[in-house]
Amino acid sequence: MTDTPEAGISKRRDAILAELASAASPPPVLVAVSKTQTDAALAAMLATGQRVFGENRVQEAQAHWTARRETIPDLELHLIGPLQSNKAEDAVRLFDMIQTLDRPKLAAALAAAIAKTGRRPRLLVQVNTGEEPQKAGVTPRDLPALLDQARRHPGLEIEGLMCIPPVGEPAGPHFALLAKLARAHGLATLSMGMSGDYALAARFGATHVRVGTALFGERA
Repeated sequence: MTDTPEAGISKRRDAILAELASAASPPPVLVAVSKTQTDAALAAMLATGQRVFGENRVQEAQAHWTARRETIPDLELHLIGPLQSNKAEDAVRLFDMIQTLDRPKLAAALAAAIAKTGRRPRLLVQVNTGEEPQKAGVTPRDLPALLDQARRHPGLEIEGLMCIPPVGEPAGPHFALLAKLARAHGLATLSMGMSGDYALAARFGATHVRVGTALFGERA
């Protein structure tokens, strides 16, 4: 007898939570990356008790979660993809954490949106630890200046850092660098680690890991 898709999701989630608990105490928060997932997959994941979800795009997140927010009061939504400044207000209205602040213009837009809406999502700065030109994120050398500029905006409080290591490189040095940067700037939250390296990230001090395929399963 084969598992149903719902049972498969539940088993994968239990296994990942167990790995995270073995890797770190306390274990990092598991952020279920729900971009491009079907309504059935989201319902199955919610049925496991999972309440923290990550989305890459504001518009898709609105489609996934706007109605569900009305019936699931403990839902926690994280924006983990690049954010355009003109979408800052929509993002502030929907998300509980925005992990991808990476430039002064966006900091200003988020500060204006927070002042307008009265919502204050938790904020992380995305650091491009591999300094890849095609990837979003501030470089490590420019991080101090961005933090200084962001902190000048009333109501804009930076809680931590996020990174996506380069594909094909060992992730450990990038996790170590992000942890070092966070300590240097007095930041407590570290979002790092995805489907292939979440346990490693936990051992390097991640407070949040962003897991998609390993959690939802490979697409048919």
